[in-house]
Amino acid sequence: MNVIPKSPMIGEARNKELLSAATTYIYNQTEYGDLLAHFFFPPNFNYETDRCPAIVFFHGGLWDISAATQFIPHCHHFASRGMVAITVEYRNKAVFNGSPEDAIMDAKAALSFFKLHADQLGLDAERIVAAGASAGANAILGATLHPHANEELPNPKPAALVLFCPITDTSPRGVGNGLFSTPKIGKALSPGKNLPQKALPPCIIFHGEADRVVPYEQSVKFAKRYRRKRNKCEVMEFRNAGHTFFNFNSDERNYNLTLRAADHFLVDLGIIEPDPFADLLD
Repeated sequence: MNVIPKSPMIGEARNKELLSAATTYIYNQTEYGDLLAHFFFPPNFNYETDRCPAIVFFHGGLWDISAATQFIPHCHHFASRGMVAITVEYRNKAVFNGSPEDAIMDAKAALSFFKLHADQLGLDAERIVAAGASAGANAILGATLHPHANEELPNPKPAALVLFCPITDTSPRGVGNGLFSTPKIGKALSPGKNLPQKALPPCIIFHGEADRVVPYEQSVKFAKRYRRKRNKCEVMEFRNAGHTFFNFNSDERNYNLTLRAADHFLVDLGIIEPDPFADLLD
């Protein structure tokens, strides 16, 4: 496990400032550069004694850009709630010449890495939640749904899923099929077409009804198939909301609504304790 100082490998001064409070680890290495995970720890965190639940965020960007700062406001919230909050960089086209298949592999690698090193990082390996937007949500769905073949590493399947406008159909009629190595692979890796399992992690989806990038109907169909396998999957629809409606810098009201709903979801699952100040916000 490699640890690097609190200055991530990101060129923009704004991003460096946003990530200045994070502790950054290298979770994998590629020919185009290191893949980083930026950690935000709870107050008074102690590596030696604490074993905290964790939430791992995978940013959106349609597999094209790196946007590890997208979920920093969410990380600060969940760190304040006693979780280790992590925002992950994965291979994208702009920085790593990456593909959707690479993103899925990186999601698997990251989640397995955190489980493998849970004791060193102060994590509870049984309470690691995966959260993501758009292409990032697609990556963690791929890591969750596809068979785990590497017996030397922990199964990457998280304890729960929190998804924002997820890309759940990468068939030729869906989103992003042409970015895969072949259309056939895009269809084969499509989460909506790849639900053979029961006992999948409980899932909550937030989606804007007016999303022009990833149709809201994708999430409706995906949730129905997920539940048909006797798995828990909730969908929260936001009317007149577009693709980025949940971001803090896009719509603060929707940001707060989705954040509180995600918090309640994890409380209901027993992953985190109830928020003693929740009643003051209602």
